[in-house]
Amino acid sequence: MRLLKNTNGTQKKQGFTLIELIVTMVIAGILLTIGIPSFNSFVKNNRLTTQINDLVTAVNLTRSEAITRGFSATICKSNTGTSCTGNWTNGWIVFEDQNGDGVVDGGETVLRVHAALQGGNTLTFGNNRITYSSQGIAVGFNDTFKLCDDRGATEAKGVITSNTGRARQAIDSDADGTVEDGSATNITCP
Repeated sequence: MRLLKNTNGTQKKQGFTLIELIVTMVIAGILLTIGIPSFNSFVKNNRLTTQINDLVTAVNLTRSEAITRGFSATICKSNTGTSCTGNWTNGWIVFEDQNGDGVVDGGETVLRVHAALQGGNTLTFGNNRITYSSQGIAVGFNDTFKLCDDRGATEAKGVITSNTGRARQAIDSDADGTVEDGSATNITCP
């Protein structure tokens, strides 16, 4: 904006020139072009982190409930929210599994329901369920959950479950799709 002096000594305001407006628009366009891809990556990273944290919380809850209640508890894939069906991407449930059969029977309470994953992300696991005993162990259910988005294995997240019942996040420090913890776990995405 330019300030001009009138002949009587007062200042008169004048608007932006066309060149000033064009330069401002070009700078704004450049900043948006640089910023939007970074923002999309930020949103995708945040979504993956939130989803993997939800999964770890559910697995830890399952183990904790088994120990607290004194009988088995199970986490399984569920697209209905009431039974172990579908695939992990469509959601999961945590329930008290008094007889340890991995099926929601009459009298067994569903403790938590997680809805389907958002953003087109996929979650895979080699087992249909994890059942924890009252001692907090999950013998026979050791594997790796693999959470992927449209960027593939280089940005994927994983959760490793062990026979001892421990769940821990898989770390891929060099973004090559392989976990560097000696387990030689490959995170492959569909």
